[in-house]
Amino acid sequence: MRRTTAMRSALSALLLLATWATASTLPASAADTPARTAAEPAAPALVSAMQRDLGLTRTQAEARLAAERTATTVERAAKRAAGAAYAGSWFDAGSGTLTVAVTRGADTGAVRATGATVRLVQHSARQLDAAKAHIDDLPAPEAVASWYVDPEANAVVVNVVDGHRADNDVRSFLARARSAGPVQVRRTAYAPSTLAAGTVGGDPYYTGNVRCSIGFSVYGGFVSAGHCGQPGAAVYGWDGSYVGTFQGSSFPDNDYSWVSVGSGWWTVPVVLGWGTVSDQLVRGSAEAPVGASICRSGSTTHWHCGTVLARNETVNYSQGTVYQLTKTSVCAEPGDSGGSFISGDQAQGVTSGGWGNCSSGGETWYQPVNEILSRYGLTLHTA
Repeated sequence: MRRTTAMRSALSALLLLATWATASTLPASAADTPARTAAEPAAPALVSAMQRDLGLTRTQAEARLAAERTATTVERAAKRAAGAAYAGSWFDAGSGTLTVAVTRGADTGAVRATGATVRLVQHSARQLDAAKAHIDDLPAPEAVASWYVDPEANAVVVNVVDGHRADNDVRSFLARARSAGPVQVRRTAYAPSTLAAGTVGGDPYYTGNVRCSIGFSVYGGFVSAGHCGQPGAAVYGWDGSYVGTFQGSSFPDNDYSWVSVGSGWWTVPVVLGWGTVSDQLVRGSAEAPVGASICRSGSTTHWHCGTVLARNETVNYSQGTVYQLTKTSVCAEPGDSGGSFISGDQAQGVTSGGWGNCSSGGETWYQPVNEILSRYGLTLHTA
């Protein structure tokens, strides 16, 4: 399956929007909004979805959400403590702990004092990011699916489609990639593809013959995927009524856009649960660590959950290369493009593309939401 990008709701959804339209308080800006740390029960429907998609008991799902909230806070503190020696971090769902990699010379005592487990590695995050940036500048053959910094491997991982590693153009690309720094080559069975087919996350919208999904409400509109439409293009809602216009869009290189709304449409801090779970309130945009659970809402396959697999991955779509995406084990299908990725009550990003489907499984990438907010000077609509 080639790489593709991802793009329904009923009157009941709009009625729900009206319910939440008056519930907003302080907005979240492009900067990370800290996750709430106060002890509070997780939404029952969210726990149920995690039970279904991650094979957890209710107790395990609730414990994991609590551990992930703690890990999000620990990660920020540990990164500050490690300074230039910081080499990345990842969350282990089994132990419920965050591991922080550091290079020699780090004040490991200060890092451990934050609550993190420490691993000594050779290459710093700065070195690995520089190596990846060099690889980003290389022309990539289609058989090279993606590449990203893997902190646990302490290397840049390059994913090559099965059966193509011996191709001359792939071998040449890998040789040039290795000259930039530590590279680990892994096989992937599929090449990624984009998933294109009231402003509530996961609800459908239409532009031309394309159906995409709303990502997150911002004040004045909503954000979604860039491949869904060009600046100036008109947008229509689930009921065919005019919603607004694409004010900004970038694809490839990036995969994000924002749409201004009017004509009786309004924004609300809600992501659709599609009856699988209750509709979810959005309370901020603190970035979840690698290994954390994450769920996606989209207009084709509705609500599915999985795990964050990698950050800052470069994905080589057939339409062009997109940088700084986050990879997940969540499935998606055409029409889900632009839809919401959320961890707990924290907005994470908008669906870009993937491989596979929600019958047999697959992987999906999203464009982090904080980059979109920062790029366009937008403010996330939060509860």
